[in-house]
Amino acid sequence: MSDPCYTVISTLEDHPSRLNKEAIILAQAEQGNDEFFHGCQLALDSMTTFGIKQVKEKNDEDGPGLPWDDFVRTIDGFINRTVTGNLARDVIDAMITQATKAEWNGWYRRILIKDLRAGFSEKTINKVVEKDYAPYAIPVFGCQLAHDSANHETKVCGKKFIEVKLDGVRVITIVYPDGRVDQFSRNGKELVNFPHVKEQFAKIASGLEEPWVFDGEIMSSSFQDLMKQIHRKGDSETGDAVLNLFDWLPLHAFEAEIFYQPQVWRSEALQSWHSAVKDLIPNITVLSNELVDLDTAEGQARFKEINAKAVAGGYEGIMIKDPEASYECKRSVAWLKLKPFIEVSLEVKSLEEGTGRNVGRLGALVCEGMDDGKSIKVNVGSGFSDLDRDTFWNSSNKVLGQIVEVRADAVTKNQDGSFSLRFPRFVKFRGFEVGEKL
Repeated sequence: MSDPCYTVISTLEDHPSRLNKEAIILAQAEQGNDEFFHGCQLALDSMTTFGIKQVKEKNDEDGPGLPWDDFVRTIDGFINRTVTGNLARDVIDAMITQATKAEWNGWYRRILIKDLRAGFSEKTINKVVEKDYAPYAIPVFGCQLAHDSANHETKVCGKKFIEVKLDGVRVITIVYPDGRVDQFSRNGKELVNFPHVKEQFAKIASGLEEPWVFDGEIMSSSFQDLMKQIHRKGDSETGDAVLNLFDWLPLHAFEAEIFYQPQVWRSEALQSWHSAVKDLIPNITVLSNELVDLDTAEGQARFKEINAKAVAGGYEGIMIKDPEASYECKRSVAWLKLKPFIEVSLEVKSLEEGTGRNVGRLGALVCEGMDDGKSIKVNVGSGFSDLDRDTFWNSSNKVLGQIVEVRADAVTKNQDGSFSLRFPRFVKFRGFEVGEKL
């Protein structure tokens, strides 16, 4: 006979060691504890939602007990949204009355709040059951993520979609034709604090032939306020939030973790869909992009222009997307993120010796110059190879007075009114002959 699930959860709570938790879960698999793994699936599978904001603990005397099969049949109404609002509250109250305190507080309630509070995740279970108990595995929520372009410079070429990267919160929205709308963070945590966005999606849901996933970034007038509200369970002041969509795919493809339609098709289809319904969804928009050929001088010039606008606009960065790539629910080089930067040309006024491992060679170039009407003075201490540091230091007389190209995140203003650069990096010297060595 399998152990009561609330005692299993209690045992998992009491054992902080990862190996101990895995051993406890394996023992339940060996016992064939179907209730435990079914409950874990209900709690840990992000795509299973109950539409409930709060679930009370049981504080009074034990009830006669709530059988597992009765619990599962009852919460099916929450999952398919046939039981909502006040009716859902009354149903929960009835279950609390029937359950014992241990089984409600230690098992059933934790399932409904989707937090088992025992220090393990679906990935822990999947690691344990992957070989011999695969039916107990739990789907892992995922969406497409980007790599840093700095680590994949060879991919920054050819024709690419360029769009700004917003400084907001990633939101995955699933819209069903019957009007149901679920929203999740990029890690699969259900989001309940954007009711106005959900309501607008619900207005156009009947026009969908099947459930669709909308991928985007939500923004409000204040990012700090947005972050305070994002995971609150009560009423939240998010009425000014706008969801900026940049991709979409059918739910069945999202669950299969890949949609083979290329980015160019998805982007054009999403824009077309939005144009037809935009009057009904004022808080939902589509992020624009531009196809740029990075193999041409014109494309490179346009790329730098977009980057400069991203800096000026205070955006988090730039996204570089392969127009022919599929949507995959994993980190992919099909999407590359580039932190916005500026490049300025400054004169080397002096050299500073390094410290630590750089004693006896270059630590930083002290640079000054004018850019866009601003007098900039900055120490540039990164972007050099070890050979650069040795060579420049030993040939300092040839470095002084040279014009150096410096890349930085932004121009900053000091308290004294002068200007500097945030995170300056050495790029190259200007005016040297190709191949010339110092």
